[in-house]
Amino acid sequence: MAATPAPPQAPPKPTWDPRRPQPVLPWLRPTIRIRLTLLYGGMFLIAGILLLSIIYLLAAQAISTGNQPLFKIVGFDKLSVSSDNCPAINMAGGTSSTVSLGDFNNAIAQCVDHQRQAALDNLLSRSLLALLGLAVIAFAFGYAMAGRVLSPLGRITRTARAVAGSDLSRRIELDGPDDELKELADTFDDMLERLQRAFTAQQRFVGNASHELRTPLAINRTLLEVHLSDPGAPVELQQLGKTLLATNERSEQLVEGLLLLARSDNQIVERKPVDLAEVASQAVDQVHAEAEAKGVTIRGARKPAVVQGNGVLLERIALNLLQNAVRYNVPEDGWVEVNTEIQHGQAVLYVANTGPVVPAYEIDNLFEPFRRLRTERTGSDKGVGLGLSIVRSVARAHGGHIVAQPREGGGLVMRVTLPI
Repeated sequence: MAATPAPPQAPPKPTWDPRRPQPVLPWLRPTIRIRLTLLYGGMFLIAGILLLSIIYLLAAQAISTGNQPLFKIVGFDKLSVSSDNCPAINMAGGTSSTVSLGDFNNAIAQCVDHQRQAALDNLLSRSLLALLGLAVIAFAFGYAMAGRVLSPLGRITRTARAVAGSDLSRRIELDGPDDELKELADTFDDMLERLQRAFTAQQRFVGNASHELRTPLAINRTLLEVHLSDPGAPVELQQLGKTLLATNERSEQLVEGLLLLARSDNQIVERKPVDLAEVASQAVDQVHAEAEAKGVTIRGARKPAVVQGNGVLLERIALNLLQNAVRYNVPEDGWVEVNTEIQHGQAVLYVANTGPVVPAYEIDNLFEPFRRLRTERTGSDKGVGLGLSIVRSVARAHGGHIVAQPREGGGLVMRVTLPI
């Protein structure tokens, strides 16, 4: 008879735990609290041992000094006593003087008290000097050890400061004992990794979406231009084509603005010397025709101001500011002032213009995407509503900032500050 096969056994349970491994004895983990306790407790113990040793040596020296004989007997025929430390004994025990035994004992007692007091004063003064020296050494050693213990915090702070400058690729990668600081650094690195993935995915999405939208818009523009070039097309169809072409052009500007905004959110990796005066001059040349058509005068002094950055993005800053200054101006006798200079070790691009009165509480709204003064920008034909948003984003990517202030009498004053 064949043997019955044994039932299949259950597979072994996995021994790997995806969670953070816990030590066998958590209380033996070298935490900062335990390390600081051992460090400063050991320093206190060593300082106490050194202080006790010094006091012991000083006390032994004081006792040795205090045990020296107070007097010596010169002769026995007629008692004669001599002492170098106690002049009173010389007077009381001299050969030519007859004093009572009580006076002689009092002189000896006074001399013993004087010598004991001198020994105690000497011990106190030397002990204070020893304590002062140990205090200086202890503070210096404690300062050095505290700096060594807290050095990982400095590393974390420097990395956080670099990340604040839009460099999400930086990591702490702290080595050393598995304590609270390393746990904090590892948690911070994990957070930066997730942030970098999120920002990269967002920028990739915006870039891909903008790229995908370019193709149909380009096709629409080509088809509209072909139909408009037909001389036999009806007037109504040509008017409709021009309207659609203007709408298509606005959509293309919006896509280009979104793509540029996504690019400007990244930190500028490749930097080259760029003169803001040259960048501003090129922007002035590009808006010169539009300014003449609107009767706006462009003036100002452009002094050399060289910064490290991306020339194309910096030119976009000047161009967007100038386009806004020209388009949002007064109908007659308007002007735009463009200055570049170095102030307090920083490069400054200054753009001021005449225009409608801007309330101070509306300034922050001007830098929001698709926003304009009091209304949504989507209904305007002067732009796509991303100009100042792109300017602020590019300035931040270069480590600078932009400040807008209402101008007295109407208009705005834009001040872009960039590090040299």
